[in-house]
Amino acid sequence: MIRSWSVESKLKIQYIDENLKKNVPPFDANLGFGRHFSDHIFLMEHTDGRWQNPRIEPYKNISFPPSAMTFHYGQGIFEGMKAYKRNGELFLFRPQKNLERMNNSARRMVMPTFDNEEVLEAIKTLVCLEKDWIPDLKGYALYIRPTMIATEPCLGVRPSNSYLFFCIVGPVGAYYPKGFNPVDIYVCEKYVRAVRGGVGEAKAMGNYAASLLAQREGQTYNCSQVLWLDGVERRYIEEVGAMNIFVRFKDELATPALLGSILPGVTRDSVLKIARDWGLTVNERQISIDELIEGVKSGSVLEVFGVGTAAVISPVGRLVYQEQNYTVGDGKTGELSQKLFDYITSLQIGLEKDKFGFVEKIDEAAILEKISKSLGGVLPAHLKKKELILNHSEPTSLFL
Repeated sequence: MIRSWSVESKLKIQYIDENLKKNVPPFDANLGFGRHFSDHIFLMEHTDGRWQNPRIEPYKNISFPPSAMTFHYGQGIFEGMKAYKRNGELFLFRPQKNLERMNNSARRMVMPTFDNEEVLEAIKTLVCLEKDWIPDLKGYALYIRPTMIATEPCLGVRPSNSYLFFCIVGPVGAYYPKGFNPVDIYVCEKYVRAVRGGVGEAKAMGNYAASLLAQREGQTYNCSQVLWLDGVERRYIEEVGAMNIFVRFKDELATPALLGSILPGVTRDSVLKIARDWGLTVNERQISIDELIEGVKSGSVLEVFGVGTAAVISPVGRLVYQEQNYTVGDGKTGELSQKLFDYITSLQIGLEKDKFGFVEKIDEAAILEKISKSLGGVLPAHLKKKELILNHSEPTSLFL
C-alpha cells in the first residue's frame, strides 16, 4: 500500500555563485508564460522506499540514462501553482489543494506520495529565495511547477523503483498572448481526452501529450483551445484543454460534474465556492453539447468561460462545432467572467478580504529565522537585499 513518505533528511541549500546569476526579465507585456526560470531548483529522490536528500541548488540540466522508465512507460505527474507579491509580502493561493491533488495523481500512477507539509515548506523556502523573481503587479505571478518522474534504468512494464521530485519556478504574465480577452474554442468530436476509469482525473503528463493533435486541428479554425466531449457517447462536455469549463445560463451557473474523467481543478473549486457565496444557483451536472449549442443560439447561455491556475478565468467568445461558428453572447468578456477574474486576482495579492481562507501568506520571518539558526546566526542578506555571500563549495543545512 502506498502511503505518504516523510523526508528522511533535512533540507539543504546550495546558493548559486553570484557571477552565475541570471538577469531577472522585465515584468511587462513581453514576459509571456513559461519562458523564464529562476536561479534555483528544489529536488529530492525516492529510493529504498523513502524520500531522500531534499535540497535546493542552482538551476541546472538533469541527466538520466536513456533507459529511465519515465521515457518508456510514462510515469510522470506534475502540478501548477502560483506565488504572488504585494508590498514586499509573499502569498500562495491554496497550495495545500495542489499538493493534495498531486498525491492523488501519484496514487493513480502508482508513484510514491509525500508529506504535504514538508514539501510545502520546501516550496516556500524556494519562493523566499527567489523573491526577486516575483512580479509585484496584478495579473503577474511566480509560477511554481512541482514534478515527479520515474528514474529507474530498466525496461519492463511495471512501477519504477526510484523517482525524482523537482520543483522549478519562474515569473509569468498572461497565459494567452491576447491576455484577458475572449478565446475561441474548438469542440473536438474525433478524439477524446479521457474516459471514466482512466487517468483523466490525474495530472499525468501523458494526458497533455494526447491533447496535442486535437489542439493542432483546432488551430486550423483559429482556436486556441479544445473543448473535449466524454469518451463514450461524445455527447457531454468535459473540460477545455488546460482548464475546467463553466456555462452561465440565465438561471444557473453550471460546470461538468467530476465523474472520474475530469481533472478536479483548484480554481474550479474556488469558483464554485465564490459563486455560491455570491448567491448564484450553481450546479455540477452533465451538460450536453446540444444543450450548450442550442443555448448559445437561443441566448439562454449568457457566458462560457474556462478556469485554471494558468489563466485564472478565460472567457470564451466563439465555439467551433461541426465546422460551424457560434458566438457566445456578444463575443466579448461576460459580466460574471470579469467579476470573477477581478475578484480572484485581487484576492490572490491581498487586495480582497479572504473570507474563504484561500490565500496563505508566507511567514518569511519564520523561514529566515530557521535559515539563520542553521547558519549559526548568520542572516542570508539576499532575502532582504540582492547580495548573498556564502562559501559555495559546501551546501548549507536548513533545519525545517
